[in-house]
Amino acid sequence: MKIFPLLLFFLIALALKPEGINGVQRVIGALSDCNTRVGKEERVAMYMAIQDFNMQKNQTSILLRLKCSQARHLINKNKVQVILGPRSWEETSTVAEVSAHYDVPILSFADSSPPWAAERWPFLVQAAASTYAQMKAVANIIQSCGWRRVNVIYEDTDSAANGISPYLYGALQEVDVQISNLSPLPSFADSFLLHNELEKLKKEQCRVFVVHTSLALAVSIFRMAKEMKMMEKESVWITTDSITSSVHSMNFSLVSSMQGVVGVRNSFLDTRPDIHSFSTRFLGIFGQKYHEEKHHEPGIFALQAYDAMWAVGLAMNEGNNNKGLQLLESILKTNFKGLSGNIQFTEQKLEPATQFQIINIIGKSYRELGFWTDNLGFSHSIDNGVHNLSMESLGHVFWPGEPWSAPRGWDLPTIDNPLKIGVPNGSITNKFVKVSYDPTTNESTFSGYSVDVFNETVQHMKYPLQYKFIAFEGNYTDLVKKVHSKEFDAAVGDIAIISTRCEYVEFTHPHTESGLVMVVPVLSHSSRAWLFVKPFTKATWLIALSINIYNGFVLWSIERNYCNELRGPFLNQIGTLLWLAFATLFSLSGEKLHSSLSRMAIVVWIFVALFMTQSYTASLSSMLTVQNLEPKIANIETLKSKNALIGYSLKSFVRAYLEGPLNFKPSNIRNFTSTDEYAQALRSGEIAAAFLEAPVAKLFVAKYCKSFTIAGPTFQVGGYGYAFPKGSLLIHDIDEALLNVRENGVLKDLEESLLASEKCVDIQPNNETAGLSPYNFLVLFMFTGLTSTTALLIYYFRAKVRFENYMARYKGMRIAIMIAMNKLGYQRNRLSRKASDVADQRPSNSPNNSHSPSQV
Repeated sequence: MKIFPLLLFFLIALALKPEGINGVQRVIGALSDCNTRVGKEERVAMYMAIQDFNMQKNQTSILLRLKCSQARHLINKNKVQVILGPRSWEETSTVAEVSAHYDVPILSFADSSPPWAAERWPFLVQAAASTYAQMKAVANIIQSCGWRRVNVIYEDTDSAANGISPYLYGALQEVDVQISNLSPLPSFADSFLLHNELEKLKKEQCRVFVVHTSLALAVSIFRMAKEMKMMEKESVWITTDSITSSVHSMNFSLVSSMQGVVGVRNSFLDTRPDIHSFSTRFLGIFGQKYHEEKHHEPGIFALQAYDAMWAVGLAMNEGNNNKGLQLLESILKTNFKGLSGNIQFTEQKLEPATQFQIINIIGKSYRELGFWTDNLGFSHSIDNGVHNLSMESLGHVFWPGEPWSAPRGWDLPTIDNPLKIGVPNGSITNKFVKVSYDPTTNESTFSGYSVDVFNETVQHMKYPLQYKFIAFEGNYTDLVKKVHSKEFDAAVGDIAIISTRCEYVEFTHPHTESGLVMVVPVLSHSSRAWLFVKPFTKATWLIALSINIYNGFVLWSIERNYCNELRGPFLNQIGTLLWLAFATLFSLSGEKLHSSLSRMAIVVWIFVALFMTQSYTASLSSMLTVQNLEPKIANIETLKSKNALIGYSLKSFVRAYLEGPLNFKPSNIRNFTSTDEYAQALRSGEIAAAFLEAPVAKLFVAKYCKSFTIAGPTFQVGGYGYAFPKGSLLIHDIDEALLNVRENGVLKDLEESLLASEKCVDIQPNNETAGLSPYNFLVLFMFTGLTSTTALLIYYFRAKVRFENYMARYKGMRIAIMIAMNKLGYQRNRLSRKASDVADQRPSNSPNNSHSPSQV
């Protein structure tokens, strides 16, 4: 067990002398470093607490003895019943081991402790309110000023690690602020180590620093930072309570090196009468005892020591034998309004502090800006009910370098020190990146779509950005690694966004469409003689033919009574009907038709036929175009089954993708360096397909629009983006400017300009035009069929009526004829009988009588 030797203790003998009871001496040990300003304030405050306690409790008298001793020796020899302090967690944990062994309560002034501390050391009490919430105040300051990244410098101790890691990181994450660098420093860091660590931070773009160290280490940090000119314009320095709470006691030398620093510290209402009285007395006592100190005002440390002494005094006043566990329980039951806040313990801790003061170091001292309250925000006074989420409500802040406006928080490139941007030389097509070298000027010029988009994006940024392009001859992954190693500040070009590159750099939003596609030769369709029937489906052709014949039948049925040519033998009538069905659409005009019913049917049918003809023409035209661009190979499975050779761009990532996710044989993959080489290899059959990134493929097909097309699915990969170092503060602004370029149509204009000289019909290779189905003409078919049927029914109805009228007239004539015939027959019969009677009356002696029988 580590014991701090020669620790400075206050031995406070507390004698309680209630009425009628002999005084009982109580001994209190106080651990503090009287060589520091904090220790001096704590010592004076404890003396004052003893005096005030004695004045209010007449039965109590306090004797103070000062000794230097180890904690174990102090407990054994001096019989202390409670220990106050220390202030650091490292000292507290060591003393807590000793106090737990002897059942002696310890009231620690450390502002943080692990969650398991009370369980491990049951006699440990945290007498200073936790300041973890100050990390939220720091995060809110950063957020309200618009800074998105910070550097954190902290003292490499257990307490700092426990406080920084979970609380500051979590608070910054809540407001979407990232930590660029975490810089741990040992408590006794020398100037060489400080210089090296600050030099690393100086090389970074981020200029927002959060310092969470002890005051002694902070003094060295700020003096070194000033020497290294890191306290200039556009820099931001924020300190936490461990530093800021001592700002009232800083000398001018330290204050001069901290000009513009914004600090967060524990707040207390110094206008309260009791605090004002305490401060007045403290000034006198402290000035007399430590006259070498230039500033005599008390800080939060003095108030905490005063309140802790009062808590122990009240607990010891509970009984004569109040010690050990009984004393611990009495301490934890204390509840009063102290100078530093409410003194009430929960789970052996004071309630965490939720309100902090924001100060600004300026001139020879500091200026109080206002306060921050957890879950409420910023306000001008500690008891002000008006809060704001932005620190702007507190007024102007004096920042390092004497600006009154909020710094940018990162270094802006200058003309003398512009961004060095690497540009790949050797792109598959010079339409995206073109590097031209001029030997007369010994300079390179850069152009192409990706370069033009970047230049246009920079023009839309809110501030001028100085940069220069530098040609790079290696492959794209090597270029990305150069950005990672800080040889380049960024990379601009047709750089695909893929996961392996994201391990090294951070990309902006893509400025092109994303994807990897397969380009293949088109399939010739010159032998497809039956393409002309494809615009309609078989069902459509069948229904159209049936309706056409049906309309011809209707027309034949109606017009045959008016035209002798529509009569004759059966076979002749069949041929006439078919001829009429088709010829009517082209040759038979309305005036040649005799019936209005025929005209009605044929007008509707001609309208339908005209609509279908136009649809047929449009569909056939589209089909002819698309069919001519049908891919020769439809998908990658066909390539694999044929063991075909394929191509890719030499400097791109595509080969790894072909061998990996797409599972092509390495021996079947060929590399090319230009689009012309691709075209020649595809035409000659050297390769069956080329795999290109979507932007290049679009340009390639536009250039060779009659020979090649895109086939198969689009494999989703990142698209083209600009590469910056991880954590670069430019990325957000570049993305925002790129979004403006996209929204105002500039990006579209650049795309159209890119394809202007090689523009071709927009190709949709996977959407072969399908034939028009009957559903496309359902209403028209029903309309013409219903019209023709109606005309035919009307015709038959009229014919029936005429026939019935004819039959009615025919029946009357028949009856009249029958009557006439009957009457005629009756008259003939009468004439026959009369003739017989006359013959019978002739004389028998007539010369002819003898021959009459034979004649009859």
